[in-house]
Amino acid sequence: MAGTVEIKRGFADLPHGQTHYRTAGSGAPLLAIHASPGSSRQLVRLIGDLAESATVYAPDTPGNGDSVALSANEPTIQDLAAAELRFMDAMGLDRVDLYGSHTGAAIAAELAILAPDRINKLVLDGVSWLTPEELEDILANYAFPFVPDQDGSYLIRLFQFCRDQYFFFPWYDRTRAGRRDGGLGSAQDLHAWVTEVMKASETYHLNYRAAFRYDAKQRFPLLSVPTLVIAAENDPLFGITEELAGFVPGGRFTGLPRLDAPDFASERKAAMTAFFAQTLTA
Repeated sequence: MAGTVEIKRGFADLPHGQTHYRTAGSGAPLLAIHASPGSSRQLVRLIGDLAESATVYAPDTPGNGDSVALSANEPTIQDLAAAELRFMDAMGLDRVDLYGSHTGAAIAAELAILAPDRINKLVLDGVSWLTPEELEDILANYAFPFVPDQDGSYLIRLFQFCRDQYFFFPWYDRTRAGRRDGGLGSAQDLHAWVTEVMKASETYHLNYRAAFRYDAKQRFPLLSVPTLVIAAENDPLFGITEELAGFVPGGRFTGLPRLDAPDFASERKAAMTAFFAQTLTA
């Protein structure tokens, strides 16, 4: 469990600047890439679970948490995947098992396409694909920088942005139709999430927007590494994730319990560790 595993933190020097990461465990290396917004702080429970059988490395993606952004411009998912490959090089990681969640899943998929010889197996946890109409709406409304101001009102907007993602999808669709079937996270988790977004208040949105533009239906057929696609029952991306699994050559989909179910973490861990441990035959 995360509470009994020591998670250490460090920085890796990359050409564009420093990347912050969390690491724990022993055994074969596993690279875990977090969702937007936030940082690897969102993965501490998963890190704790997987550290029982692997050495987990969880970087803050560029421009999130304590990691320097690639630039002031919006990157592509391919740009972010190349940065993760440079992180692997800086950490001396020749081959890894790979996990990604939401934005991190898009980055992980592209990393596996970019360097399949460096990836043993891939787990994609919640992936998205948007119609042109959905993309236009979400780019116009979802993620923008929270520029500091002297009355602190940007902090209120930032807090509401994080809080409302628990209640609605998209977060700005505060209607019955947009309401999510779940409750608010703990005060401690919400505080940690807000704090991580606050660290990167003027750059966090760049990776988000790259993920929105990512065309998984065009890119997933290029995957050549063994891939497991998963999603929690009440993940708003559950339906499209199950559909996108069909675009992965040889991929398979496993549905998980609700995010707030008592057995969610144990079921996720069991599905992932069994997949990583599986010996595949030609």
